[in-house]
Amino acid sequence: MYTEYVEFNSMNQMGNIFGTLDTHVKLIEKELSVAIVSRDLNVEIKGEQQTSVKTAVEVFHILKKMQENGEIINDWAIGQAIEAARDGAGEDAVSAMKDVITITYKGKPIKCKTLGQKGYIKAIKENTVTICIGPAGTGKTYLAMAMAVDALKSNQISRIILTRPAVEAGEKLGFLPGDLQSKVDPYLRPLYDALYEFLGEEKFQKCMERGLIEIAPLAYMRGRTLNDALVLVDESQNASLETLKMVLTRFGEGSKVILTGDITQIDLPKETGSGLKKCADMLKGIDDIAVVYLTNKDVVRHQLVKRIIKAFEEFEEKDKKRPANRTYTRKQ
Repeated sequence: MYTEYVEFNSMNQMGNIFGTLDTHVKLIEKELSVAIVSRDLNVEIKGEQQTSVKTAVEVFHILKKMQENGEIINDWAIGQAIEAARDGAGEDAVSAMKDVITITYKGKPIKCKTLGQKGYIKAIKENTVTICIGPAGTGKTYLAMAMAVDALKSNQISRIILTRPAVEAGEKLGFLPGDLQSKVDPYLRPLYDALYEFLGEEKFQKCMERGLIEIAPLAYMRGRTLNDALVLVDESQNASLETLKMVLTRFGEGSKVILTGDITQIDLPKETGSGLKKCADMLKGIDDIAVVYLTNKDVVRHQLVKRIIKAFEEFEEKDKKRPANRTYTRKQ
């Protein structure tokens, strides 16, 4: 049996990290197969595997640093700390959460949560075109919009253009009731929601009226030249290669383009096919273009979402390796 100790600075610090009714500690114990007991400001960690005990010690060190940086310690934070400790990336994981991308109208700082997200933000800053592919919940769209809002506030650009394909989940605009705006709004609602959070509804409406923010279906980008703007194409997996080519040849001087998408959630008919992966493979390696892949490790939703995504990925990988059904024709 191996034993290590961790000391806390205050009961408040310990209480926040332990969680209500020690829920966070129970997660660490279950995940690392250790026993954790607190005595005043000291924590005793015991386990049969020395590696597990040392990993648990590192988890607590990471959590203390996360708390010092103003991070809320919840189930997600516990999961991130465990992953970082296992990978020996505790310092890097904590440093990724330090930089503030922008501040919401309520004063909330928007920061990266993972190393993958930090790399994504770095790519946007350093390149004219950034293609980000990753599963749901990795912050692809949210962080891109945070960067766009910050660029607009600091006068790096004169407008934000947000767009996404307006045909998803088998629905076509012509079959939906109402005028054009009411037809496209359901598809663009996630973009509206994020902008409300960053700017507040009143400022958002003023920006829309002044033309500083434009939200429109992807098809409406055809024939335009987009200067001094940040163009975000969300749900790019639902655009054909020809459509993505159209967008990527529209931006002009002083503009940036960000394509985001999840290639596991393609809603296009098979005969049309998604152009996002082809586009990423084609443009990877070209100067001033970055291709970023986020993984289930970058999911910032409930920990269970990570496990679900991982399970789907493993199933799909096994499915690819299965031999195709063969049909034999008897000779006459």
